[in-house]
Amino acid sequence: MDITLSIITINYNGLKDTCELIDSLPLEDHSIEVIVVDNASKNDEASIIKERYPAVIVIRSHKNLGFAGGNNIGIKAAHGKYLFFINNDTILKPQASDISHLVSRLESNEEIGIVCPKIRFAWDDNPIQFAGYTPLSRFTMRNRSIGFGEKDHGQYDTAHPTPYAHGAAMLVKRSAIDLVGLMPECYFLYYEELDWSMMFTRTGYSIWYEPACTIYHKESQSTGQQSPLKAYYLTRNRLLFVKRNIQGLRKYITYTYLIFLVAPRDICKYLLHGQLNLVSATIKGIMNLIF
Repeated sequence: MDITLSIITINYNGLKDTCELIDSLPLEDHSIEVIVVDNASKNDEASIIKERYPAVIVIRSHKNLGFAGGNNIGIKAAHGKYLFFINNDTILKPQASDISHLVSRLESNEEIGIVCPKIRFAWDDNPIQFAGYTPLSRFTMRNRSIGFGEKDHGQYDTAHPTPYAHGAAMLVKRSAIDLVGLMPECYFLYYEELDWSMMFTRTGYSIWYEPACTIYHKESQSTGQQSPLKAYYLTRNRLLFVKRNIQGLRKYITYTYLIFLVAPRDICKYLLHGQLNLVSATIKGIMNLIF
């Protein structure tokens, strides 16, 4: 049987989460293949996953290639017409997480290149994390996730275009990737899907939010809510995103805002809480891009 759907996830020292995700996937469907890319976990978690789930394709990278690099390994190994990129700290639930709804939306129009499900947090009463994005503001590069933190009363149950995909769960046409290109690996962590979304829209594809499918996200299990890793890459990659996607005077206005307003604000906040490691990470994020 031909493979219609390739489900791709990245594992990095996250064996428990990855196994919980795999347990929620329809492994019995032979039109679906599941690919786990182990991004140089400290222990050989790839072998454990392969032994526990013989039907899963497990690829071990001996170097941590980041979010984009790991997913690009999965893309090159995938056979599906559609590729579903999903964080390993997510789970699917029966009745709510039927991926066929995403496929139907993707097939409804040849100009649609990416479809994202509704994403709800996997804790408490499962508040909404994502029901589409608002556009980035012109100079500050700020936007918001629609519905974030709200209880789900069905208020975002209408499908609609969204300017950017959410990296935790996105279904993509393989034919579109062939035209647009692989995920940009220069970010390593954070902003890859935002930049990739821009690559898709510049190529003429649209991105949609489809609430008929819901994914549940544990969120930030691998990097922590506040960590030097997160502070460094968020600071660096905001500037890198501007460098790659914004032109003319607007680029330098945005640089000024991010370097002289946003970064000092963050540094002051970290100082007040005695988080000197986050101060250092923020400064390194700026210096890395400048120099």
